Parts: sequence; structure tokens; C-alpha cells
Amino acid sequence: MGPFEGKPQTLPAVGEKRLRECTWEPAVLLEIPGDWISGVYLAKLSATKHRYQSYCTFIVRDNRRADILFQCSTNTWQAYNKWPENHSLYDNDRADKRPLVSGVRVSFDRPYAKYPQVTDNPLSLGSGEFLLFEFPFAYWLEQHGYDVTYCVNEDVHNSVDTIARCKAFLSVGHDEYWTRKQYDHCMEAINRGVNFGFFSGNTCCFVTPFSPSTSGVPNRILERMGRFGGIRPAEEKWMADLPEKAPNESTLIGAQTVTPFNGSGDWICTKPNHWIFADTGMKKGERIPGLVGWEFHGDPAEIPGLEVVAAGKTLTGGEVESHYEATIYPGPKGNTVFNASTIFWAQGLSSPPGHWLPYVHNGRPHGPDKRVQQMTRNLLAKWWQV
Repeated sequence: MGPFEGKPQTLPAVGEKRLRECTWEPAVLLEIPGDWISGVYLAKLSATKHRYQSYCTFIVRDNRRADILFQCSTNTWQAYNKWPENHSLYDNDRADKRPLVSGVRVSFDRPYAKYPQVTDNPLSLGSGEFLLFEFPFAYWLEQHGYDVTYCVNEDVHNSVDTIARCKAFLSVGHDEYWTRKQYDHCMEAINRGVNFGFFSGNTCCFVTPFSPSTSGVPNRILERMGRFGGIRPAEEKWMADLPEKAPNESTLIGAQTVTPFNGSGDWICTKPNHWIFADTGMKKGERIPGLVGWEFHGDPAEIPGLEVVAAGKTLTGGEVESHYEATIYPGPKGNTVFNASTIFWAQGLSSPPGHWLPYVHNGRPHGPDKRVQQMTRNLLAKWWQV
């Protein structure tokens, strides 16, 4: 499409609660053709008079029954988006300098700036966190012919039927920001017999209700309003003024975000006879180097039948120690809920063209690993039996 006649658009003023919301004139409108399959689509914008480029990302959904529902963590992409300057959910004007608070809002009506936290990767410009932490998983699934359909956090928030039409729900990468409805719909889906794979870290940590845009479009603005399970004493250094109540995330995932919540470490097998390790050859104490990071889950919930399949220590860049536990527990209808306890699981599945491995807290994942691939195959095969 194009070329388009470019022109400056108005930089939005800073609104209430530091909101930056674009009300721009569209350059082009695209009606999705009926034969496009569900997936994550990237439009690449290229200037003609200089070398500037950026992505524009969008997810095409469908309503069909499928084996796998791949949820893109768009709430978290937006929470970390600083566009146009310092206007993420982590930027505020508080005297106490606490970053994890309420009182700041972000809008989906703005471009994605370059991802600001653990990696300085220009491919995040316009694409959120998809290329960084989710794409290797999607690439591997499609490479091997799995039946997968895609959605975003908002779709799960809107209806439990989004999940219930599929055999397995996947949370991939960095999936930190959820609404309470999303949590409730996921719990209901587990009770209906859907299998869950939390191939992610720091998942379901903060309660972020949706609100409409200033023009009235639903679900366009996010604000951090609660901590799932409440603020723990060790978290008070960073968190305050989070009034909305919600259950502890471990009751869904099997474990929770622990403090310190940043770090890196090896993924260490603790239960080699579990079926998840079939055909991997892994022995007790065997490590997958660097697979855990940069956030993770620990302190397992007291759920009947829950098993810890991997556990170990992590270290922050300042050599402060934390820990993680990867868990699996049975659902009520023969289904299972797996928690990989790392943002970096996807890095062990594939390395798509142009992909960069992240490096953070003096550690890094080492790329595709046959053991990670086989464990993922074992989980998917088990889930198809339900």
C-alpha cells in the first residue's frame, strides 16, 4: 500500500493522570479480507526521503474451534510503552519515587516506542514486545504445523468463550497486566476443562482495569489499580496506593511473582520421572543454562496434586538472590495447568530470522534447546488427549 503523503500530526498534550492519547487523522484504512487467517501481522512503514522505519502491529482474530489459543500480552506491551517521551505506567511525578502505583494512565491510541527495559532492540519500535519475547514461540508452533489461533488480553477479558473454544490457552513471554475479568474467565475456562500453559513470567501481577477512550471507544485506556493477592511486605518499597482487590495469582498459575522479581538463572530439573520430561533425557539437577529470566514465579500455591518440576536460584545484576519454581497441577476434567516460571521459555524453542537473544542481570538464554522443544511437544500431546 502507498506511498502516502506524510504530514505532521499533533503531539497530544499531557492529560489527566499523565495520559497521552492520539486523535490523529488516518493515512490509510485497511479492511481485513475474509480469507486472512488469524495471526499477528506487522505492517512496516518506510520513509522515502530518509532511512526511518517503524512497524505497526495488529492481531487478526477468528471465532473457530482450534487446538491452541495464543494470547498476545498487549496490556503489558502498552504498560511499558513510553511514547512519546516518558509516559508509561512506570513514569510518574511522585515525591516518594515509587514506580508501581496507581494514578497514571496509558492509551492504546498511540504508537509503540522502542521497548525500554531489559533490551535495547530497535525491532520493538512499533511492534511492542511481540518480536522480542513472543515471536519465537509462534514461529515454532507454525513451523511444526500446530493448529493455532491468536487473541489479545482484551479478548480474554471480554468473554470466557474466547478461551473455551480451544483445547489449550498459552500465555507467552511477559504477561504482567490483567483485568480482574480476565483472571475470572481463565479460572472458569480451567473448570470447563481447558488446558493452560503459562510459558511466561511475572504473569497476572497487576490489576489493570480498562476504561474507554475520550471519544468513547471501549477498552482503550489502562491504569494500574491493584496487585493480585495484595501488596506483599517485601514489595512496599516499590508499590503503593493499589486499592483494587483480587485473588493471589498463584491460585491460577500455580505460583506467584516473588521478590526480588528480577534476575536470571538456570532452569533445573527436580522431577525427572514426570511425563513432561519424557524423551528429554533430563536427570535430576540437570540445568538448561540461562532459561530463567528476567522475571519468574515461585512460592507454589497449595493446590491438590500440584507438583514442582523445576526449581532453583536467580541472581539480579547486583548479585541479590531470589528463587523460582516451575509447577504443574491437574484441572478438574483431566486438563492440566503448566507454569514454566520464566519470560524466556520461547527463546528455547526457535530463533526466527533477525531475532536477538536478550541479555539481562548478567545472564541470558542460549537459544533453541532440544529439551525445551521436547517438553513443549510433551505438553501439547498430553493436552490433545483431553
